[in-house]
Amino acid sequence: MNENVRILFGLFGGLSIFLYGMNMMSDGLQKAAGQRLKSIISLITQNPVQGVLAGAVTCAVLQSSSAATVMVIGFVSSGVMELPQAIPIILGTNIGTTMTAQIIAFKITDYIYLLIFIGFLLSFISKKEKIINIGHTIFAFGLLFEGMEIVGGVMEPLAENPFFIDLMERVAEMPVLGVAVGVFMTMVVQSSSATIAVLQNFASRAGADGVSSIIGLSGALPVLFGDNIGTTVTALFASIGQSREAKRAALAHCIFNISGAFLFIWFIGPYSAFIRFISPKGNETDVISRQIANAHTGFNLIMTILWLPFTAALVKIVTILVPGSSSGSASGSSSDTNTFQKRLKTGRFYDRL
Repeated sequence: MNENVRILFGLFGGLSIFLYGMNMMSDGLQKAAGQRLKSIISLITQNPVQGVLAGAVTCAVLQSSSAATVMVIGFVSSGVMELPQAIPIILGTNIGTTMTAQIIAFKITDYIYLLIFIGFLLSFISKKEKIINIGHTIFAFGLLFEGMEIVGGVMEPLAENPFFIDLMERVAEMPVLGVAVGVFMTMVVQSSSATIAVLQNFASRAGADGVSSIIGLSGALPVLFGDNIGTTVTALFASIGQSREAKRAALAHCIFNISGAFLFIWFIGPYSAFIRFISPKGNETDVISRQIANAHTGFNLIMTILWLPFTAALVKIVTILVPGSSSGSASGSSSDTNTFQKRLKTGRFYDRL
């Protein structure tokens, strides 16, 4: 078989196992969490800060910012939730989705098959639904890492490919190209978690000198920013045919990620230095996966902190961009929602914490 074809098959095969494992883990976590997930979402009527926390936890359970955002868009479209309530949750989902990258950064290669075996055993032997769901979650967790191992194995020859090395050098020198690569990858795969995991795995490969990362943290960051933009496409598609409020919620998600990429791309050097400072020290190929995970978390955390006090302004921006009267809203606003909106106008974000 042609080497390039083998790499392509291995890449898509590994990604398929990764995505299947992630979806299966999400299903298992949701079933195990049960009513707790609904209780977490009910906190959104308190204030924007708790909305962010609810979004982060929900996304950590769903293991997909796209899935969590689509769920929020559905709530808005059906009138269960209003736009000012939805936006803090959307901001929180961007924080929650970084947990996948943090998990991938752990080196548990030696325990993959043990996890798969334990998960299979629990789900196959037990008769209790809760234990079965836990078993499915553990089994899927092992599959997730196995998928990344397959991807890493087939991508090793690329580290010695002159064309690919030249491409990576161009990405490192031209951040805009890196952003475009990240956007394209995520639009194709429809999962920023998967593309960031591939980025972590690929960046851990040594370059020509056998020591340094083939792309380096400064080269990986623009691709990471592009991944964050690409993940908004799913939400935009999900809003098609929905109410104006749902379209506005999807657009708010898009503005959050695009504004973050536009801001951070000017500070790649300082941000890289900051991430190296707060991350574990060691050989670049050994620690860059954790650095990328920390950069992903830092990006979304900083942007959430920057946007949260301006939630009302973001509501106005998306309302201007998607004009017209709201439709699909619930009949009659609750006193909690009125209180929430008053806090947005007065800036009293931290009441009742």
